[in-house]
Amino acid sequence: MKTPTPYGAESLNNSPLVADGSDYPCKQRPGVYGGSAKNEMAVGAPQKLSFTGSAVHGGGSCQLSLTKDLKPTKATKFSVILSIEGGCPANTAGNLGEDPNGSGASTFTYSIPKDIAPGDYTLAWTWFNKIGNREMYMNCAPITVTGSKKRDLNATEAFDLDDNILPKRDLSSLPDMFKANIQSVSGTCHTADSADLAFPNPGSVVQKKGSSPLTPPVGSCSSSSSSSGSSGSSAGSAVSATPAQPSVAAQPSAAVQPSAAAQPSAAAQPSAAVQPSAAAQPSASSSGSGAGSGSSAGSGSSAGSVTSSGSSSGTGSSGGITCSSDGTQFQMPGGPMQAVAAGTKCVGGAIQMGKRSAKFRKAFQV
Repeated sequence: MKTPTPYGAESLNNSPLVADGSDYPCKQRPGVYGGSAKNEMAVGAPQKLSFTGSAVHGGGSCQLSLTKDLKPTKATKFSVILSIEGGCPANTAGNLGEDPNGSGASTFTYSIPKDIAPGDYTLAWTWFNKIGNREMYMNCAPITVTGSKKRDLNATEAFDLDDNILPKRDLSSLPDMFKANIQSVSGTCHTADSADLAFPNPGSVVQKKGSSPLTPPVGSCSSSSSSSGSSGSSAGSAVSATPAQPSVAAQPSAAVQPSAAAQPSAAAQPSAAVQPSAAAQPSASSSGSGAGSGSSAGSGSSAGSVTSSGSSSGTGSSGGITCSSDGTQFQMPGGPMQAVAAGTKCVGGAIQMGKRSAKFRKAFQV
């Protein structure tokens, strides 16, 4: 692993973990956790995974995992944030042109999930090669997780639909890092020869980069359950068939994203389904920040005015829009009553943006 910069980069070589497990984890050796390697990563920001060397053994499958242990031992639990099934570290039939210092392997993009708490972690890269001896490769790197770099976002907070601040994810809710081909560590579990590995529990963020069918491991291979929306296998269950695969994603799962309703830009716009056409909506004066005409994405028509004012007395119609008494529905001339978009109300013949909570406004600086 070239980036992120691994522990003990000066003494690191390209060999796999020893078959007897004596150098698991992180290729144990004198001074392995020494050196000056530093890697700062903002949650949700794109990060680069790259490699040095040419013996890519036809590719295979890789994982990235985290632990709070800064000097991992055999007892350390690593939790998966990304699985790459096939084509890692390269999608090729054999090896690249011989060059132990070469940089011809593929590069991958990943990110730290947005609900991971800031702090110091160890990031582990593990690889199970497609062709050649049944091996497990592993490098580790020190990382410091920071908040988002976005100017309008309080770095460490995500919100649910009711503007409640979501708690930080406990790493124990993520799948365990997969281990195989090292009997003292993984028992009888091993990977099939000449096949891209299908991880028993890959987690919710999976990239599929190979062109060959995926094959599950063989032997007694346990996988831990998690709340990450991954394969759904139960703790300790033996792998006996190809597991259900989560949808391919190159970004953190939806579970760790602030909801659309919690985004200022999205909340300021009613959905296209609830926006009247320019012909049916007269211009209306705004009475708060963010007021004015919005546009319906892809509709080709000008949306009705949206204001961020407080409540407006009365209901009824204006310019052809009829509001329900509770403001949750509206009606265009000759059309049926229909619900307004989340975060908006129909008041006095106009679609208005609802007020956000104080904690939301503080976090998003609105």
